[in-house]
Amino acid sequence: MTAEANLTTKLAKAQSIDMTNQFGQSIKKLIKMLKLERTIVMPVGSTIKTYKSTVTLDGATVEPGDIIPLSKVETTPGDPVELKWDKKRKAVAAEDIQKYGFEQAISNTDIKLLREIQKKIKEAFFNQLKAGTTQVTGAGLQGAMAKVWGGVAEKFEDDEVTTIAFVNPADVADYLATAKITVQTAFGLKYVENFMGVDVAVISTGVPAKTVYATAADNLILAYANMSAGEIAKAFDFTTDETGLIGVTHDINKTRLTAETVTASAMVLFAERLDGIVKATVGEVTGV
Repeated sequence: MTAEANLTTKLAKAQSIDMTNQFGQSIKKLIKMLKLERTIVMPVGSTIKTYKSTVTLDGATVEPGDIIPLSKVETTPGDPVELKWDKKRKAVAAEDIQKYGFEQAISNTDIKLLREIQKKIKEAFFNQLKAGTTQVTGAGLQGAMAKVWGGVAEKFEDDEVTTIAFVNPADVADYLATAKITVQTAFGLKYVENFMGVDVAVISTGVPAKTVYATAADNLILAYANMSAGEIAKAFDFTTDETGLIGVTHDINKTRLTAETVTASAMVLFAERLDGIVKATVGEVTGV
């Protein structure tokens, strides 16, 4: 006896569409939150260069007619960022499908799978922020935020700078409890706009306590492989949305009586200039 193809295929296809739409909408919210203007489609395996620069100014006073001494601007490579596959598979047993219903059982576990994919992208991003090379210290959170704002403005003084800061929840908890501000959520991250002088403050435990990271929005890049184009699209029956950020397929494994979800993506969020990442230590407030 053959399986009821109309039942399983249609539901599975609907689940794939729903999952890709959820992920695509979540990425769009992330892009909006970080004011990202630089997204790059690249093949999996591409190595993306990051760099840091230092400027050594010659401080000599130049007399009229004398040769102006050279100031030195040196650019050195940072750690490269590689665009790697992120492949996931999970299965829901017949027992859970019977207990919770097909759509409910698949949806619940799909949401958890998406959260894990998001978590991996966020962890890699916050790890890269730790590699920032510009260090400052401020008295209290407000002092630290002022320092990172000034540091980013200095690093990107020729641009119209949109400053994005990243803070630990413990460092902003008291302020959030008393201030009348709107906390929003995108990509599993809480954020506040126009916070203590910065355009966006992202609140996450991925940032160590007593630390603030900040950079310019224009320093951030989202690189990804398009799952809806090229040889990948020819080889696999992935469902994607218009972004092509993730490929999803659902299928029934009859030998195990499980409903399986398979996802494939390759995505990395990173800062191009490591010296453009300003790291502040939240120091003690004295004299209060």
